[in-house]
Amino acid sequence: MPKYRIIVDLSDRQLYLLDGDIVVRGFPVGIGKMLTRTPTGNYEIINKQPDPGGPFGVLWMGLSRPHYGIHGTNEPGSIGREVSHGCIRMYNEDVLALSALVPIHTRVTIRP
Repeated sequence: MPKYRIIVDLSDRQLYLLDGDIVVRGFPVGIGKMLTRTPTGNYEIINKQPDPGGPFGVLWMGLSRPHYGIHGTNEPGSIGREVSHGCIRMYNEDVLALSALVPIHTRVTIRP
C-alpha cells in the first residue's frame, strides 16, 4: 500500500506527490500572492468537498490550517502564478487525479 505524502514547493510552484521518498507525480500550482502568502509548514488533509462552488473549481481538499486548502480553479490561467489568498490552486483535472490517490490525513508539507 502506498505511503503518500504531498510536498508543495512554493519556489517552483509545483505540488509533488510522493510515495515514501519517491516522487510519483508533479503538478503545477497557483499560490498565494504577496499580501496573502501560502503558509509554510506541515499540515494534513482534513476533508474533501466535491463541487464547492465559487472560485474553487471541481474539488476542495481542506488542510489542518483553517481556511486553507488545495483546490481546483475556474481560472486555469492562474496556475503557475502568485494569485490566490493563500490556498494552493490546481487545474481541475489535476486536483481530481490527486484526490483520487490521497486519503484524508495525508501529510502536506509546504516549503518556501
